[in-house]
Amino acid sequence: MSSNQATAPYYFVPGPSRWPMLAGISMLVTMIGASGWVNDAAWGRIVCLVGILAMLAVLFGWFGDAIRESEGGMYSKRIDYSYRWSMGWFIFSEVMFFGAFFGALFYARTITMPWLADLDHKLLWPDFAAQWGNGGPAGVVDTFTTMGPFPIPTINTALLLTSGVTLTIAHHALQHGKRQKTAIWLAATILLGAIFMGFQAYEYMHAYSELNLKLSSGIYGSTFFMLTGFHGFHVTMGAIMLAVVLVRVMKGHFTPDHHFAFEGAAWYWHFVDVVWLGLYVVVYWL
Repeated sequence: MSSNQATAPYYFVPGPSRWPMLAGISMLVTMIGASGWVNDAAWGRIVCLVGILAMLAVLFGWFGDAIRESEGGMYSKRIDYSYRWSMGWFIFSEVMFFGAFFGALFYARTITMPWLADLDHKLLWPDFAAQWGNGGPAGVVDTFTTMGPFPIPTINTALLLTSGVTLTIAHHALQHGKRQKTAIWLAATILLGAIFMGFQAYEYMHAYSELNLKLSSGIYGSTFFMLTGFHGFHVTMGAIMLAVVLVRVMKGHFTPDHHFAFEGAAWYWHFVDVVWLGLYVVVYWL
């Protein structure tokens, strides 16, 4: 146990906070703006962006309070256990989130497509073929080209797998008290994540401009962009988390036996890696 934990209260209970209420208001504003945006309301985009900026400000203040409490010696081992359980359940909720999208993809490909192409449904859509990525009946969805695994998805797979290795090296360095080595390898992890996002942005531009593959391209387009898009969002959030941890490492906030903020961000990053492997196989190869 670190010296901070040795002098901490039995279980620290923070006082009343404004952050939960502000977070709820920010999310409400974001979703109202998003609903207006997708329905082509003139105010939708601005309101959505205001909500997102407000949520970022809330997160900055809320996590700042938690960091100050931790560095002020308020967190005992019991608080550490609470954070670990909380992060574990949060990642479990993320597993269920992606599980729903993978389930939708499985249902569409394995159940719905053969059902729509059987003899009983030929009267409804006589030209429909149970081939994934065909766009559906003629005239319903514009013709598009499906996305293959080469070269960008394969490069991105190598980038994320490598980032898992660099993050593990950084963790071992922190456990041995080697702060400079930790910072170097953690920065490398963040850089790999940023390159991943750059490639994904290019992939999306290529899909829209050259393949005519869009979110409106039938069930293939909607599942492709929802799965890869939400994964990209999680990579972005994970990179932000690791960047905050990097700043804290350089400020000397962690010790070899007291660094759950690093571990929690690492758990999240490795989860993102695993989800991508599933995406790479199911979305790009099958």
